[in-house]
Amino acid sequence: MEDFVVVLNAGSSSLKFCAYSRPQGDQWRLAGRGQIEGIGTSPRFSAKDGAGARIVDEALGNSVRDARGALDALAKWLREQFPGARIVGVGHRVVHGGPDFPGPVVVTADVVDQLRALVPLAPLHQPHNLAAIEAVTTRLPNVPQVACFDTSFHRGHAAVADLVPLPKDIRAAGVQRYGFHGLSYEYIASVLPQVAPQIAGGRVIVAHLGSGASLCALKNGKGIDSTLGFTALDGLCMGTRPGSIDPGVVLYLFQTLGLNAADVETMLYKKSGLLGISGISNDMRDLIASADPAARLAVDYFVYRVAKEIGALAAVLGGIDGIVFTAGIGERSAAIRQRICDASAWLGLEINRAANEHDGPRISTPGSKVEAWVVPTNEELVIARHTGQLLGLIEARV
Repeated sequence: MEDFVVVLNAGSSSLKFCAYSRPQGDQWRLAGRGQIEGIGTSPRFSAKDGAGARIVDEALGNSVRDARGALDALAKWLREQFPGARIVGVGHRVVHGGPDFPGPVVVTADVVDQLRALVPLAPLHQPHNLAAIEAVTTRLPNVPQVACFDTSFHRGHAAVADLVPLPKDIRAAGVQRYGFHGLSYEYIASVLPQVAPQIAGGRVIVAHLGSGASLCALKNGKGIDSTLGFTALDGLCMGTRPGSIDPGVVLYLFQTLGLNAADVETMLYKKSGLLGISGISNDMRDLIASADPAARLAVDYFVYRVAKEIGALAAVLGGIDGIVFTAGIGERSAAIRQRICDASAWLGLEINRAANEHDGPRISTPGSKVEAWVVPTNEELVIARHTGQLLGLIEARV
C-alpha cells in the first residue's frame, strides 16, 4: 500500500491539488497534479501525471457547487487513479498566519478559529483556504492536516521592516507588515544554492510576478524585507489590486464619494490594478497584445512599480548580486522581464536578450555585474515538505 500526502490550494472557484508519494529519505515523488475549475458554475476537472502527461480533462456534474463537492470529486479520482493508496496527510496553502503562526501548524479546531479571525486581512483567499480545511475534516476526519502560511517566511525581519507607523495601541492589536508569497520565496531560497550558487549566499531580489505580485529581498537565503505588508493589497500593482496607494485616497472614497466599506473592499481587491487602469483585463497577456492606450498604460505602470521597488530593496540590501523572476508573469513573459531589466540597468544589470526570449534560466550576460535568472516556483513541494515534517513522515529538511 502506497502512502500519499495531498496538497491543496483552494480559491474562490477553483481547487488546485498535488499528490506526492511518501518519500524515501527527503525526495518527494510527484504522482499527479491538477485542478477543479468553475466550482459553482461550470466545474471542470483536469489532471496530469508526475511527468506532466495529461490524464484527464472533463466536465463535472452540477453537484460540485462548493469546496466539499470539489473534494468529493477529487477523492473519487484519487481512489480510481491510485487504487489501494492511503492518504496520510493533507497540506494546505493558507495565505495569512497573522502574528500567532510563525510557521506551519497541525490543524485543530482552535487553529481554524484563530485563522478565521484573519479573514478581514485576506478576504480574497482566507475564506476559501478555510473552506477546504473544513471540507477535508468532514470528508476525511481521521487524516491529519497541516496549514502552511504565505506569511511565515517573512517572520525573521528586523522590527523596523515590519513596523506600521501608527499608535502603539493599534500596533499592539497585530497591525504590522506581514508579507506574503512566502511559500514561493521559501522554495526559491531552497533551490538557489543548486541553481545559482554564486549568488545564493549574497543579496538577491526575488520577483514573484503573477496575478498577485511582490518582491522579496534575500540576504544569505533569508528574507530581509518584502513589498507586501499588513494585507495583500500593498506594494506592486497586481491583476485586480492596486498595490501601494496614499491612505488619503481611501479616506476620500469614504468621506467625499460616500462609498461604504463593502464597496471599497470590492474596489481594492477586485476592480483595481491592471484591470482598473486598463478597463480591459487583469491578464498581462491580454494587455501586452492590446493596442489600446489604457492597456499600454497598465503595462507601463506595472513595470514602473516593479523597477521602483527593486531600487528600494537594493537600498535595503546595500546593493544586489542577483534578481530572480518567478511565478506566471515572471516565468513566462520575456517582454516584461526585458523591460524590468532595462529599467534596472543602472544597478549593473545587463540582459542577454536571446536567453531571455527562451526563458533562461540565466538571462543576464556573462559580464553583467548583477545576475538575472528565471526560476520556476514550486509552492506545493514546500507544503508537502512541511506536511511530512510536522506529521513525522520524514526527517526535518533544511
